[in-house]
Amino acid sequence: MKNKFYNLPILVVLTLFITSCSSVRVIADYDKQVNFDNYQTFAFYKTGIDKAEISDLDKRRILKAIESELLAKGFTKSENPDLLVSIIASSREKIDVYNNFYGPGWGWGWNPYFYGNYNTVSTSTEGVLYIDLIDANKKELVWQGQGVGYLSVSNNIDKKEARIKEFVNTILEKYPPQKQ
Repeated sequence: MKNKFYNLPILVVLTLFITSCSSVRVIADYDKQVNFDNYQTFAFYKTGIDKAEISDLDKRRILKAIESELLAKGFTKSENPDLLVSIIASSREKIDVYNNFYGPGWGWGWNPYFYGNYNTVSTSTEGVLYIDLIDANKKELVWQGQGVGYLSVSNNIDKKEARIKEFVNTILEKYPPQKQ
């Protein structure tokens, strides 16, 4: 019985570590004066999307994921939309350097000839995706979702598409905003 209590904190920490590595942190902002029930149709705002500094392949993947999510929420794609959808995307390389000093000592793995620094460098890519929903009539931003998370640098296209879908899905979970 006693061992079960010792394993619980380890399990909790391990779960938090695994979920924090793959999660997308989301912040959503919106105009409190807007009635979001009035929006039924959407189209992509080409002018805004063209400014996104990512590859055309990734733009198409993001737009396809957004379209899929909005259709699932009951929206219709239209030539005369209520909402215009725009994106802003960027990424940055994060470099972490760990400087560990090792010297002689007694105990596990003692070696009197091993002194010095042991440096560890790790790199990761952090991506940011903004999804902007613009009132088509007023040309005003009414809702913005921002997702931040780590991107997997891989040659596996399926994993890349799945990560983009995860970003978009997690961001659009915040739409429409909950009335308080």
